[in-house]
Amino acid sequence: MSRPEKDFQVAVVGGGVCGLVCVVALRRAGVPVQLFEAAAAFGEIGAGIGLGPNAVRVLRAIGVLDVVLQNCNPNDLKPRGFVHHTGVGDHRGVFETHARDPEDCGLGMHRAAFLDALVGMVDPGIVHFNKRCTDVAESSSDPKRVILRFLDGTTHETDVVLGADGIKSSVRKFILGGVDDRIAFGHTVAYRGLIPYATLKAAGFQTDIVKSPACFMGPSKHLIVFPLKNNEIVNVVAFVAKYDVPIGMGNLPDGTPWVEQVSRDEVQREYEGWGPDVSILLKCMPEKPSKWSIHVVHPPLKNYGNGRVAVLGDAAHGMLPHLGAGAGQGLEDALLLSRLFGHPNACIDNIEDILMIYSQVRQPRAQTIWERSYFAGRVYDGHGPHSEDWENVGQDLEGLFASVWRHDLDRDIDAALALFLERGLDH
Repeated sequence: MSRPEKDFQVAVVGGGVCGLVCVVALRRAGVPVQLFEAAAAFGEIGAGIGLGPNAVRVLRAIGVLDVVLQNCNPNDLKPRGFVHHTGVGDHRGVFETHARDPEDCGLGMHRAAFLDALVGMVDPGIVHFNKRCTDVAESSSDPKRVILRFLDGTTHETDVVLGADGIKSSVRKFILGGVDDRIAFGHTVAYRGLIPYATLKAAGFQTDIVKSPACFMGPSKHLIVFPLKNNEIVNVVAFVAKYDVPIGMGNLPDGTPWVEQVSRDEVQREYEGWGPDVSILLKCMPEKPSKWSIHVVHPPLKNYGNGRVAVLGDAAHGMLPHLGAGAGQGLEDALLLSRLFGHPNACIDNIEDILMIYSQVRQPRAQTIWERSYFAGRVYDGHGPHSEDWENVGQDLEGLFASVWRHDLDRDIDAALALFLERGLDH
């Protein structure tokens, strides 16, 4: 039985994974939503997406996990640990992140398949394509309304704006009072590619990545490797980082592409001298892998909302991907927003309070994961407390994944609802 419609309208800007999950969650909570996407159709750039146990619990809580699993092999939902290997030399395992509890089930799948599952749950009548948001402003006729302006010259007036428009968010500028200075180069590039597992095995690849995804660690570089599509395809992400310049300094020159196709030779040169399985992986990469210059939100936002406008996902807390936690944090944002806006007493008169509560609960959690993701990358690359003492870097990694995976989402929701009560919004 559907819930009664609310007396306010929400506009979600951005139709990627985070935006679509938010739309589905809000609609199921009885909130009227319109979705505005810059592209001509739904689509995700990138290959595989890894969803940790916390993200899986969000999908289950929203009621969409079963539909998502129909777009992949259900066997892909399983406890997923991580084995950390030396990248140079014999690839010995030096630390394992255990995921044996049934609650530790994660999911690895192709981004396109995940997106397709979400799209099938969205009413096409609420979706507006070719709507690149260029500006957000208060309505001149009603300060309690918000105007979205788009590149094609059109506008849309609404009660609430939620920006799920990624690291280059146009909505974030409104949150910051008109000037957005929070995009920073993470001094990290990632080479990405998909390889048939049979090809790797035929080439002599030895490391077991079916039981647990692998991280090959080495000086200022590391690779993440995990299977997709019932172990038929292997997703490879090879990171190269610089640590002599702090994040926030030394940004890329204007006009530098963030994603580009490069030669396989470039990746192989970066990892020259590494161990045999890494050499095989890179030899089997596509001829033109994609190279991503990873950007983050830095310095962090103190608030994710301003009035009746808020941001979520990468627009709020874009982070380095070293704990595989970015998508999951966006999903946690969406779940809390849907619970708050779906509260029986949520109405047009308390929208600003709701967004303040959302920010108050989510900002500390997401920023903690931002900082731990940065720290994890340093450890993988021999720049953590134990440097390149690979036999002991596990001491630096202990508990990092658990802090992401086993976070109590219900406690966050309870904390938000307690704030709802404190503010007298429950009547």
